Amino acid sequence: MTDSLPRAVAVTVAVPLFLGREAELRHLEDLIRRAAAGAGGAVVLRGEAGIGKSTLLDQVRVAAIDARVLAVAGSEFETGLPYAGLHQLCRSLLDSPEGHPQRAPLQVAFGLTEGTPDVLQIGLATGELLAAAAQERPLVCLVDDAHWLDPASMAVLTFAARRLGAAPITMIFTVREPAVASGLDDLPALPLGGLSERDARALLASTPGRRFDARVLSRVLAEARGNPLALRELPKAGGFAPAEAGSVPRRIERSFHARLAALSPGAAQLLTVASADPTGDPDLLWPAARLLPEIDVPRDSIEAVESGLVEFTTRVRFSHPIARSVVYHAATARSRYAAHRALAEVTDLRREPDRWAWHRAHAGADPDENVAADLEAAASRAGARGGLAAAAAFLRRAAERSVDAGERVRRTFAAVQAMIDAGQSEPAATLLATVDVDGLDETARAHADLLRGRAAFLQHIDDSGPEHMLRAARRLAPFDPEKSRRAYLDALEMALAVGRAAGVMDMVLAEARAILPAPPAPDLLSALALIGTGEHREAAPVLRSVLAGAEGEWRRRPALASMLAGELWDPEALDKIVTRLLADGRESGALPELRLGLALTAVAATLMGDFARAAAAIEEEAVIADALGLPPKGYPSLHLTALRGRRAEALAEFDAARGAATASGSGQLVANIDWARSILDNGSADYPAALAAASRAVAAGDLYLAGVSLPELVEAAVRTGDRAAAESALAALTKRATAAGTDCGLGVAAYSRALLSGVEDDYREALVRLDRTRAAPYQARARLLYGEWLRRAGRRRDASEQLRTAHELFATIGMTAFARRAADELRAAGARIRGRGEPGPGALTAQEQQVAALVATGATNKEIAARLYLSPRTIDAHLRGIFRKLGVSSRRQLRDLPDPGAGPGR
Repeated sequence: MTDSLPRAVAVTVAVPLFLGREAELRHLEDLIRRAAAGAGGAVVLRGEAGIGKSTLLDQVRVAAIDARVLAVAGSEFETGLPYAGLHQLCRSLLDSPEGHPQRAPLQVAFGLTEGTPDVLQIGLATGELLAAAAQERPLVCLVDDAHWLDPASMAVLTFAARRLGAAPITMIFTVREPAVASGLDDLPALPLGGLSERDARALLASTPGRRFDARVLSRVLAEARGNPLALRELPKAGGFAPAEAGSVPRRIERSFHARLAALSPGAAQLLTVASADPTGDPDLLWPAARLLPEIDVPRDSIEAVESGLVEFTTRVRFSHPIARSVVYHAATARSRYAAHRALAEVTDLRREPDRWAWHRAHAGADPDENVAADLEAAASRAGARGGLAAAAAFLRRAAERSVDAGERVRRTFAAVQAMIDAGQSEPAATLLATVDVDGLDETARAHADLLRGRAAFLQHIDDSGPEHMLRAARRLAPFDPEKSRRAYLDALEMALAVGRAAGVMDMVLAEARAILPAPPAPDLLSALALIGTGEHREAAPVLRSVLAGAEGEWRRRPALASMLAGELWDPEALDKIVTRLLADGRESGALPELRLGLALTAVAATLMGDFARAAAAIEEEAVIADALGLPPKGYPSLHLTALRGRRAEALAEFDAARGAATASGSGQLVANIDWARSILDNGSADYPAALAAASRAVAAGDLYLAGVSLPELVEAAVRTGDRAAAESALAALTKRATAAGTDCGLGVAAYSRALLSGVEDDYREALVRLDRTRAAPYQARARLLYGEWLRRAGRRRDASEQLRTAHELFATIGMTAFARRAADELRAAGARIRGRGEPGPGALTAQEQQVAALVATGATNKEIAARLYLSPRTIDAHLRGIFRKLGVSSRRQLRDLPDPGAGPGR
């Protein structure tokens, strides 16, 4: 979002000092000035309710007199409407010409045109829209009460805030503390505490007509604890409450309650209508108020304003979000129902169908099938626009208003599924627990078990997820074997993901073999069952049949299919699966599918020695994860880091990943770390450490990872003199490779066998077989091992030939540790070689590495910008820095460098 920017614009600040917040205001002024000079930035103001966050934003509005200010305020009553907050912020910027490229994704998101929104495209469009507006003059975006923004808007705005770059844009968020999740934790924070006693006294003294004796003043100061809103509100309530352990916001609420209680019924009802409409639109408030006979608009509006709780101007604005909340929740259910009925009546069904449905839903509590159907339709619209959290909220309310018990269960299940899809596993499990399954038929009970399993799996509960899936499979087996098989596959997939935790994998396989009838043709389940019992020779034809057969079988389970391709040591099959999965993800816009496709693309590219392609896929997956507020998938980076062999960098990444795996309980990630560590240590000739890591990876027994760890275990065991361990590992590897029958597997088994046998023909077989594959790292390792054997046999000239080829392959691929090992062997053989050092001060940044890697694939700046969700001008700026650091002057020269994403000296 850093397209062509205007020259730096001075931002004039002309604001009187803000009592007690001078330092914070100066900090925000500096942020705005830096942005105007081309260094955009974001900050999060954090503090308890009433501490002055919104007031500080008001000061910023005045301070930024040379900037354009956009503002949005989150509302606890509008968190269920997708992109509502984003629409509020960007509304004034959408008056651009029809052909403006930022319009289309945003119009889809806001429900103005048909289509399926893509959160990444919406994030990119938002960034470009803001950057375009900032070309005219600096832009300041104020996001008040960000913790109440709808999740879709929060994802897009945080995505934009992390990518301000050189755009003259300042984004300021406010978040209530303590214990309010907002998704903004990785942005710079500016905490707001209570005012000092001197400032608190000054604030009280500045209030007209308020005088306290010394004892009362001390008590007010003690009660308020420096909270500015409390200092203003407690005296208005006719004094202050007795000292207690309650929080300051609760005491402020009592002040608002006291003022509300003094109002006439009509004025109170008017405030209830205002509180029920989070848009603050007077064109909705006044027509709705006139529909309610108890409200006398001229008289009651004056009384409401005089209470100090609300202002009626071009917008309806409560004195504080707490005041709105107090008004709404203090009203009787009858008053709230009446307010929502009136608001539904005046809401434009054609332009605002979701808000209309939401008001109708809250206009009563009695079952009403028409309302339930409207809410279900609203859920469908919200889901189509990417608002899964909103869809879940609509469906949950639809279930509550359903007349028929069967429809109530169906809608509850749909709400639970929407929550799971939105990543809300705990609320999903809680809602599902409200369903009385005893009165349901077996199909519905199985559905409930499936949902319980998915929710538990998302919560990282190792055992219960597969167990729930098993129970569903048992229920379905007698009358729907096909669904039962799918449930067993779900259970297997979960067991694999948690790394055979507590023997779950064995339990699932035994259960499937005992209960389920054989399928009419081999499928993934039968293949996995054979693998699980060690029957690799019998399993291999099934695996090949599944992977070579109709795409429908493995496209439904690409993650499992990719593991099976790994079991067969078949890089070509893996590449076919990955290519199809990635194309499906890009075409459908399904972000989970796209993330998996990118992760597996990185794995496949790494195994083939295409580190530039792997790095680009890892970066793109990380960007998508960032847009969704999720951590990136860890295993692709582990694979790439292990083979690159930069030890200090790798060990730091492995330690961080192990901490994450321990916290999440992911045995599968631990197995990935152990395999990666064995590769790194073998490359660095730290064979005892490699032996320990490879032994752990093999013992974990994970599909694919156990097999790919066996050659690491063989080599480490041979080098440390543990012949028994080497022979055992070789037997297991030979069994798998022979059953698979692929050149890659047989070639790796051949050089592993040669390490023990010392037979030259085994090395030669490895070279012949691996040269027929695309597995460049294994080709290079076969030559390294053969060259080492030749040197120890005294055949220095033959050794030098193999070692030099190995070194060139490793250097071209970018396998630093193995390249050094090959270089050391070359020197020992009497050959001269120029060494490679570690990264120097001119090393590329992480993002420059990704840009360089993508340029090496032949991608244009525009294509790279689309991949990394940056602007083409930002890519151009990165490219200039890359050329300077690498000492090249053209894209062709960059493409000719070995591992161009690695930087100088690597």
